[in-house]
Amino acid sequence: MYKGFFKLKENPFNVNPDPRYLYLTKEIEEALTGLMYGIQTRKGFITLTGEVGTGKTTLVNRLLDWLHNKGARTAFLFNSRMNSSQLFDFILAEFEIQCESKSKSQQLMKLNQWLLDRYRAGETVVLIIDEAQNLTYPVMEEIRLLTNLETSTDKLLQIVLSGQPELEDKLRLPQLRQLRQRIMLRCKTAPFLKEQTHEYIKERLRIAGAGTEPIFTREAMDAVFLYSLGIPRVVNLLCEHSLVNAYVDQQRPILAKIVDDVAREFQLDEVEPVPPQTGVSEEIFNSESFIQNLGEALSRFRAEPPRTPTRGRR
Repeated sequence: MYKGFFKLKENPFNVNPDPRYLYLTKEIEEALTGLMYGIQTRKGFITLTGEVGTGKTTLVNRLLDWLHNKGARTAFLFNSRMNSSQLFDFILAEFEIQCESKSKSQQLMKLNQWLLDRYRAGETVVLIIDEAQNLTYPVMEEIRLLTNLETSTDKLLQIVLSGQPELEDKLRLPQLRQLRQRIMLRCKTAPFLKEQTHEYIKERLRIAGAGTEPIFTREAMDAVFLYSLGIPRVVNLLCEHSLVNAYVDQQRPILAKIVDDVAREFQLDEVEPVPPQTGVSEEIFNSESFIQNLGEALSRFRAEPPRTPTRGRR
């Protein structure tokens, strides 16, 4: 709708995690380099954590592109709400391993033999699980046992767990200390700083075909940072709707007032885009429901966020 008005070839702020639009801040570059290094050197177990909307899935998609170019075999599980049986079904299906039996022992034997064949062929095999903070305790224990699939020198399966900060909370539990001890690399994503937000906006516009004429004023980009707190997903939301509103008003370049109006529409002048960091009470760690589904328990019992003052521009 607005592409012709702003002389763009495509929509620059789509919500889809397109790896072409990955903006490499120092933190993102360190995370991507860590993931690549861990997989290349067969470290076995790697975590990627970050707050909601900080680019984990986009980063994972860039990693998958790199792995496919390297000829690696990959499985990407994006639905983490599964039981142990479903875990093995999904893994075998993603790797296209045929197994008529539903017996876990038979499935493990098939998987182990397939991994050995790939290893002898010089291929790398990577399992990536998104939204890993939602994994139940039994499933995480099964994932830990998968790291036992190895030769005398190398891990046969490289595993990446990607999730929100609750994943780190979960891994601190005494019940998961064996899994925690096997994590060889911990990678993180983080919100943008103010200038990084400016550069992120300009880079996405450039990739979408923007010319040298500014589309957002500096004050408008300052407003985007103010309301988004540097969370890429919220930056995309504000910029996308600012482009639409500016097109409707036939306003170019986009002014801070347009961003203010979008922020009010989505109540970002009143509500923080990320929850504050809070502790979890000790009783929760001992609850039965927490053990059955740790990810849900962490989300359910986290303390209510404190009320925050309105952050609208004055």
